[in-house]
Amino acid sequence: MTEQTGRSRASRPGEPRTGQPRADPARRAAYDVLRAVADRDAYANLLLPALLRERGLTGRDAAFATELTYGTLRGHGTYDAILAACSDRDDVDPPVRDVLRLGMHQLLATRVGSHAAVATSVDLAKDVCGPRPSGFVNAVLRRVATRDLQAWIEIVAPSRSQDPTGYLAVRHSYPRWIVEAFRDALGDASGAEIENALAAGNVRPDVVLALTPADPAEADRVLPAGGPTRWSPYGFRLASGDPAPLVASGQAAVQDEASQLAALALTRVGVSGPDDLWLDLCAGPGGKARLLSGLAAARGARLVASDVRPHRARRVLETLRRTHSDTHTHTDAVLAADGRHVPWPPGTFDRVLADVPCSGLGSLRRRPEARWRKTPEDVKELAVLQRELLEAAIDSARPGGVIAYVTCTPHLAETREVVTAVADHRDDVTVLDAPAVLSEVPDLRCPESRRSSDPRYRRFAQFWPHRHGTDAIFLALLRRG
Repeated sequence: MTEQTGRSRASRPGEPRTGQPRADPARRAAYDVLRAVADRDAYANLLLPALLRERGLTGRDAAFATELTYGTLRGHGTYDAILAACSDRDDVDPPVRDVLRLGMHQLLATRVGSHAAVATSVDLAKDVCGPRPSGFVNAVLRRVATRDLQAWIEIVAPSRSQDPTGYLAVRHSYPRWIVEAFRDALGDASGAEIENALAAGNVRPDVVLALTPADPAEADRVLPAGGPTRWSPYGFRLASGDPAPLVASGQAAVQDEASQLAALALTRVGVSGPDDLWLDLCAGPGGKARLLSGLAAARGARLVASDVRPHRARRVLETLRRTHSDTHTHTDAVLAADGRHVPWPPGTFDRVLADVPCSGLGSLRRRPEARWRKTPEDVKELAVLQRELLEAAIDSARPGGVIAYVTCTPHLAETREVVTAVADHRDDVTVLDAPAVLSEVPDLRCPESRRSSDPRYRRFAQFWPHRHGTDAIFLALLRRG
């Protein structure tokens, strides 16, 4: 982790609360992102890079601000449990709480010295909250500094033997319901594997690119340091460097390897008869559409990409235009349409991808704040939408056509239960063996869960960060009869 101990007094954009700012720009940037996430439901992965550019933070300062932001968002639950043990106040103002979370992250999870972590947090509190809370911040953080993270967890977490879910929720900083969801998805996995899955969700992921399918060899000549991913023929894992020039030129796009493989799986299933019209039903922002477009073009097929939100459909169109900028063969169509009420006739497409909206529990490494935003009620609402979209995807495929149902979550209610519920009331759907289609990838088969012994579960594929080093992408492949 990055170490930064000094307190810069340089000026920065934005006025301090009173007088000259005391906090350094990196810590202030991290704080501002935390407040935006809480107050405006901002996405840290989108706001932080823009803020760093706006404030001219680069190098060590940018790395430190990034570590503070993501680390504090990930550790939110654990740090709040420790705060409750170190404070006699039942209600701490949200801005003060964010200052304390940032200070605790420095004390318990970075190499920042305890004196610097406390002093800079007091400075930050004075800047953003005024002088009154600074004594409280100082006192709490000095208490936190008396123990390391593991010692605090042993104090504040429930008993591992009496309340294993509660212990894991505090130890790995998740809401209890997500711990239970992971346990359900892993079936009869050992306690150690469940803990590994939770821990992997707190590890910052590498940057992974998807090279343009038309000519990966040409793109390879201009790539920064790194190497190919394990399974996707178009995947490239960055070791260093900035992917922005490659993305801007259309030679590559940032895309998780499991996301690439889910799209590739749809193209690997054989179909009888024509294979010249493909559909991406929920295409925004365009990662899978970009990959499918290149693969379709190589086979003489066309892709139709649709998204319910016009601005997301425009992003898909821009992505495809960038990717095909050096050719004259871009014949794909992009439109804004509700995937539940589509403008094309039934049975139009040979291959259909339904990469549906979901809770995002499979990408918590990249979007750590999502674990604190989503609720079980959100999952129930999403499951209704997901079933409707899968129904529409099946209806859009011709008899003999193939459908891929994809989500970025392992939650049973959004994955296996959606597919089986839809398949159960139709007589024109066959569940295909998705892990067999991706046979080069080990340990993909979904187990029977504590809630169901449905044998079809074994035909579904579930990626996991702790097994595959990818997002927790779910894949089901169906054939319409």
